[in-house]
Amino acid sequence: MYAIRALRQLRPTAHRVFSKKVEIKTPSEVKSYPPTIKVYTRTGDKGTSALFTGERRGKNDAVFAALGTTDELSSMLGLAIAHLESSPASSLVPRLEIIQCLLQDVGSNVATPIDSASQAKVKRTRFDAQRVHCTNLEEWIDEMSEGLPVHRSFILPSGGLAASTLHVARTICRRAERSLVPLMSDIDKETFMFVNRLSDFLFVAARWTAMQQQITEKIYVHQQGRVTEFDK
Repeated sequence: MYAIRALRQLRPTAHRVFSKKVEIKTPSEVKSYPPTIKVYTRTGDKGTSALFTGERRGKNDAVFAALGTTDELSSMLGLAIAHLESSPASSLVPRLEIIQCLLQDVGSNVATPIDSASQAKVKRTRFDAQRVHCTNLEEWIDEMSEGLPVHRSFILPSGGLAASTLHVARTICRRAERSLVPLMSDIDKETFMFVNRLSDFLFVAARWTAMQQQITEKIYVHQQGRVTEFDK
């Protein structure tokens, strides 16, 4: 995995928590770094890959399934950001970029089992030791929920291109959560809590985006005409 290779060669820069400003380097600053990391290593040509601890496992191992799913989630958030930029909901972009950075941290934690012999690496990849990320996600959820239309029926993934992309990200996030369940004893509990809360955030973010862009969401209607069971 590209992220794990980078971890072996570069010391990660700790970003600040949600409630503080997160500094993301400009393209010109990134270009100033020497090109020391090759994309290909040939070490995985036999179907194995390495954890941050150096342990090699099959690429079909549960760890790599989880890493691949969180990577997929971050990629989908990147697509959502592209749809949000220069839109009435563009204020959501900085938050999604912070989440992308935190998903990298989630990957580092997943790639470093807590029972590893290298406790220095376990400490280095500890996720949310201050226990603030879930709290801040909940604050963002509460903030964006204010003023949202209240529906007594199920909301279909809809609301425009940006909102629908966020709904896709939400479903990937749920899959990422499921992929972490077999690893519960190997990761920090805050890692699982964060991914669980993130899917709730993405649901509200999708609805908030639709509202900001003044696009009406679609709701579930039963084939026989009724809306939902609890609307009888």
